[in-house]
Amino acid sequence: MIPPAPVIRYGSHPDQVANLHLPATDGGPWPCIVLIHGGFWRSRWDRTLTTPLALDLAARGYAAWNIEYRRVGQVGGGWPGTFDDVGSAVDALAQTAEVDATRLVAIGHSAGGHLALWLGARKSGRCRIRAAVSLAGVSSLADAHADGLGDGAVAELLGGGPADDPDRYRSADPASLLPLGVPQLLVHGSGDEHVPVSQSRTHFASARAAGDDVELVELPAAGHFDVVDAGHVAWQAVVDRLPRLLGTA
Repeated sequence: MIPPAPVIRYGSHPDQVANLHLPATDGGPWPCIVLIHGGFWRSRWDRTLTTPLALDLAARGYAAWNIEYRRVGQVGGGWPGTFDDVGSAVDALAQTAEVDATRLVAIGHSAGGHLALWLGARKSGRCRIRAAVSLAGVSSLADAHADGLGDGAVAELLGGGPADDPDRYRSADPASLLPLGVPQLLVHGSGDEHVPVSQSRTHFASARAAGDDVELVELPAAGHFDVVDAGHVAWQAVVDRLPRLLGTA
């Protein structure tokens, strides 16, 4: 049986918390997967979206750090609070004895995929991830804004469009941060009705051209939430690659 996952605070705000899921076996410190949920960065969604993945990872012998963060619609959410929180949540692992903080991979879904890629480019902080996994991720904020994804979600996150604050987009958009400098795995369904697969296709081509180690797994007809179904072939594609991404293969 997987042990209960304690809630651990990494800040003073009620949503600056994470659940640490650990394997049931003795041992550790374990390689750790940082899970970042989606929901177009908005407050009505929370980390229960990625709890099934955390449970599956713990059953496979990994630590899973299922994080919450301030989101649009909350005081401090959006720019820069959302980004600050995700970075702080990862840095908290430097003081978590059960985790091998040198072997971290970030996995994010949808808007969380954007944040996982952003973490890949992050050079500051106490902990650096070894790889970023984007599940149906928003990998270009500028394109997502132009396409109106999430009914204006990107403008809500960053306070406007690229023309309003180009420096902010250069700091927040993975497409502007290439090469990220870490391996990237993009998993996307061609039937995605919320974030088009073109987001991952474009990022794959641009990251490869920039010299990054990047792989795209495109799943015919898979939808937006199929990629976060622990029983779906999309998730199996991720766990099959984790040893290499973590450096444990």
